[in-house]
Amino acid sequence: MIKITFIGAGSTVFAKNVLGDCMLTPSLQDAHIALYDIDLKRLDESYQMLENINKNCNESRATIVSYTDAREALTDATFVVNAIQVGGYEPCTVTDFEIPKKYGLRQTIADTLGIGGIFRGLRTIPVLLDYCKIMEEVCPDAWLLNYTNPMSILTLAVLKATKIKTIGLCHSVQVCAPDLLRHLGMEYDNVSYKIAGINHMAWLLEVESNGQDLYPKIKEKAIAFEGKHYDMVRFEIMKRFGYYVTESSEHNSEYMPYFIKEKYPELIERFNIPLDEYPRRCIEQIKNWNKLREEIVHDHSLSHTRTHEYASYIMEAMITNKPYKIGANVLNTGLITNLPNDCVVEVPCLVDASGVTPCFVGDLPPQLAALNRTNINVHQLTVKAALTLKKEHIYHAAMLDPHTSSELSIDDIYALVDDLIKAHEGWLPEYK
Repeated sequence: MIKITFIGAGSTVFAKNVLGDCMLTPSLQDAHIALYDIDLKRLDESYQMLENINKNCNESRATIVSYTDAREALTDATFVVNAIQVGGYEPCTVTDFEIPKKYGLRQTIADTLGIGGIFRGLRTIPVLLDYCKIMEEVCPDAWLLNYTNPMSILTLAVLKATKIKTIGLCHSVQVCAPDLLRHLGMEYDNVSYKIAGINHMAWLLEVESNGQDLYPKIKEKAIAFEGKHYDMVRFEIMKRFGYYVTESSEHNSEYMPYFIKEKYPELIERFNIPLDEYPRRCIEQIKNWNKLREEIVHDHSLSHTRTHEYASYIMEAMITNKPYKIGANVLNTGLITNLPNDCVVEVPCLVDASGVTPCFVGDLPPQLAALNRTNINVHQLTVKAALTLKKEHIYHAAMLDPHTSSELSIDDIYALVDDLIKAHEGWLPEYK
């Protein structure tokens, strides 16, 4: 029997996408779907929603069970999907934004890098590793499909601290080229592309249609694009560094030291940067949840259409041995030759019954590898801090973060880290 365990199943919309996809996949339709979340109300809402989809998908015969015990949910799992958010919007996301703001340090999303990404990683790693320890005992051969941010930091921690087979999965790779071409009014027929780098800062290295290089036309159209729009930071990065980056402008504006600067507040308007974007989204989602609950939880006629999320395709490829290509986050074992081996990279991978086989990429263009390394420094030191419980490495990660170090003095960075550790009391282990 195939058992799919979803940790963080109270993420109802995301559970609908991933597990709804599984119910529409022939090789997964008889699966045992195990739902687990510490929020019992949201867990029950996800259960009701998935039962409705299960009844309304004619071919689906899944068994769906909610669990209040993580060990029971994980026992004998074939696949484990991780979608937890440790600390939630309140108090932890608010903390990640409001305390840095007192130091003049502004952020947009703060879930991948920056001071917010560091602390999101530090409070999530211990929880995720606890689940992995259980997995080592009750489902040691299961694949962990991690969707939680900070993706590179969490994936690296699991790979370094456990024996669990894991990959990190993001939405940005599969939509990067199609969304760019649509935005520029270009056709997407017969387009092929190559993407590699790190999560949220992977690079569209090649993009072709019928053997023709599309980059010259893309750059020409991007330069001529008029008016304010949502992709101004990425267009600027492409103009200055030569390549388009996978993740959104609001994300990348805080991965580099060029865009959010207290000394140059006009850059916020010039590049249309949405400061405090993630808290704003959280407030909007909380406000709209009652209406959405009626639409997706209590609608007994609820159906589903398979999405572009990788999870069900990965499971299908492993079960049927029908190869499938993905972009995934894996340990760099010489895959990208001018990035460190002790880091997680996002590269094309082949999936089949033998598991996940990453593809060799070689050298990235030197300027792109250099940008990646500035982020990798933070990934490695955050993981080092979490696994050793040495506070000095939290300071190191913060001092090497591109945005934080470009805005604050060393003294202010130390003070900010101390304030955030104090504010995270109860959410972090004790650091030495």
